[in-house]
Amino acid sequence: MTWVSDIRTWEDAGQRSWGRALAGALPANPAEIWVKASDLPAIVRNFLDESFTTAVLRDIGPVLGTQRMIKSPLEIAVMKQAGEIAGAMMAGAHGSLSVGAKEYESALAVIDAGTRKAAGFLTATGWDRFVSPMIHNLQILQSGKDASMVHRRASVKAYDRFDPVYFCFCNMAQFKQYKLGFDRMFHVGAVTDEAARVQQAAIDAQQAAIAAIRPGVLAQDVAAAANAAYAERGYETGYRTGRSIGVAYLEAPELKAGDKTVLQPGMTFAVDGGISIDGITAGRIGDSIVVTETGCDYLTDYPRTLLVTDA
Repeated sequence: MTWVSDIRTWEDAGQRSWGRALAGALPANPAEIWVKASDLPAIVRNFLDESFTTAVLRDIGPVLGTQRMIKSPLEIAVMKQAGEIAGAMMAGAHGSLSVGAKEYESALAVIDAGTRKAAGFLTATGWDRFVSPMIHNLQILQSGKDASMVHRRASVKAYDRFDPVYFCFCNMAQFKQYKLGFDRMFHVGAVTDEAARVQQAAIDAQQAAIAAIRPGVLAQDVAAAANAAYAERGYETGYRTGRSIGVAYLEAPELKAGDKTVLQPGMTFAVDGGISIDGITAGRIGDSIVVTETGCDYLTDYPRTLLVTDA
């Protein structure tokens, strides 16, 4: 199942332990060992420090990031499938909302809808048979006054009329190991004027950022477009407008002040709009896009408007 010819097997302990396999793959006295510092487990770091006392550990992460930055047509095709799965998840979330329904019920609806959609892209033959369609992870969901929090998980809280409800799929919208960013805010039954104003500002900021995306533009200029929309409406800006997406949850470059990476066709980003009014409400929206020769295309799709449920 791989083009790699040198495969080293290992076990957790004993004569075929992972430590022995790793030591056998390295020279006896290397001057440098390159690791992905952001993902290196402490147990592996300790092993390297103890086994190769004179070796200097170098971070290969930026090199891998550069290699992953431009996606191939095959990768983009997989990410588009992930986007369709994410859209089904969001529709499931939307359909779960009503006065009296509970947050965890929405999380179950998301898992069910996403899993069924993912299954439709798979077969029981070839490499596909090793790919699970199961959508998993703890649903990021905040509702009511907790909507101003960040990355809270679904609870047993019941929805009330006027509640804002925020769904983030950044740890769930993935397929065949490719990960997207995708967020939406809904309002149960009705929306207050303030909540509508905050949400519209988040939408406008996100759309300003997306309108600025095209080859040749600096990553920080995309963030500046969003920041101008926030400032125009009297809101403070966040620390970034977006992040590169792909096989890792966070890749370079980022759409934020100080990042002068030049955008190129094939780059993929999660682009967000977000405002929090502590303890009161919030406005949030997020989509994934791919940079094209003339601008960008959406990888995720769901209405980018004020979303109010019927009941």
